[in-house]
Amino acid sequence: MKLRENPVGDRRMCGIAGLLHRGRGGDIGKEMTAMLQSLKHRGPDSTGYALYGETKGANRYVMRFKVAEQDDLRHGFKIREQINERRAEVDHRLRHLNVKPAEAKEATDYAFKYVFEYSGELKKLVDNLEEIEGVELLSIGNALELVKDLGDAKTVSDQYKLKAFHGTHALGHTRMATESDVDIRSAHPYWAYPFNDVSVVHNGQLTNYWNNRRELERRGSRFMSNCDSELIAVYLADRMNQGDTLEDAMRRSIEELDGVFTYLVATSDSLGMAKDTMAAKPMVLYEGKELVALASEEVAIRSIFPDEIETFDPYEGDVRVWQN
Repeated sequence: MKLRENPVGDRRMCGIAGLLHRGRGGDIGKEMTAMLQSLKHRGPDSTGYALYGETKGANRYVMRFKVAEQDDLRHGFKIREQINERRAEVDHRLRHLNVKPAEAKEATDYAFKYVFEYSGELKKLVDNLEEIEGVELLSIGNALELVKDLGDAKTVSDQYKLKAFHGTHALGHTRMATESDVDIRSAHPYWAYPFNDVSVVHNGQLTNYWNNRRELERRGSRFMSNCDSELIAVYLADRMNQGDTLEDAMRRSIEELDGVFTYLVATSDSLGMAKDTMAAKPMVLYEGKELVALASEEVAIRSIFPDEIETFDPYEGDVRVWQN
C-alpha cells in the first residue's frame, strides 16, 4: 500500500549533521559518512548528502538526477529500457537548449552526474527536464552535489564513491520513514528547486506548512514533494532572491515558520543553523579554528575527532552562520 506523504511526519527519529572546513576544504565525503553512520540508529531507511565542492564558475553547473528508483530494477529488462529512454530524452532536451555535458558519469544504473556550461535561465532548463516522466533532478548548482539513496551511510557512500569527495562543507540526513514511502524521492536533504546551491536538512515539523507553501506557489515556486524540509529550503532561497542575507532569511524564518524545528542550511559558501524558540529538537555544536561540526547527537561529531573536544547545545531561537 502506498503511504501518504505527510509534511509533519517522519522526523521523530531522523538524524541531521553539518560540517564546514574553514579555508581550503577537506575530505567531507569521508567525514560526513562517518558522522551519518554514527547516527544510523536514528534512521536506517535512507541516507542523503548535500556536498559542496569547488565552485565550477558562474555558467558551469553540476547536475545530479535519477531516472528510476532502486526497487524498480527488480522489474528487469522493461525498466532498463525505460531508464535508457529517459536518459536519452534528458540528453535530447539538453541539446535543444544548446547544452553539451563536458562530463557525464553513471553513478548507478539509475542515477547520473552531468557537468556542463549553460548561460540561459536556470529555471527554464530545470523545468524542461522535470517535464520528462520518471526523471527527478536532485540538484543543479555551481558547487552543490546532492546524493541520496536507500540504506545506511556506508551503503550509500560506497555505492556513489563519496569517500573520495573533497570539498568545503556538507549536510547529511539519516531517515526513518514513518508516514511516507521508502524511496529516493522521499529521502533528504532537499534542494531549493530551482534555486542555485541551496539545500536543507531538518528535524521537527511545521504547523503552517500549507499556508507558506501556497504563498510561495502563488509567487511562482514549485515543489517536488510534500516535505516541510523542502519548504524551508525554498523559503530561505526565496528570501535571499529578494535581497535578504542568509542570516536575515533564517532569522525571519524563526518568526514566520510555526512549529518545532531545528534545521541546517547550506549555500555555495556558507553553513547555517537555526532553532525555533522552544528548542525541543536536539542539536550539538563544535566550533574550532579549522572546522565547524553540528549533529543531532554528540557521537556523530566525535566520530571525526580523535582528540578530546568541547561541544555545546545552541539555545532556543539561536541562528548562526559560518563562511567557508
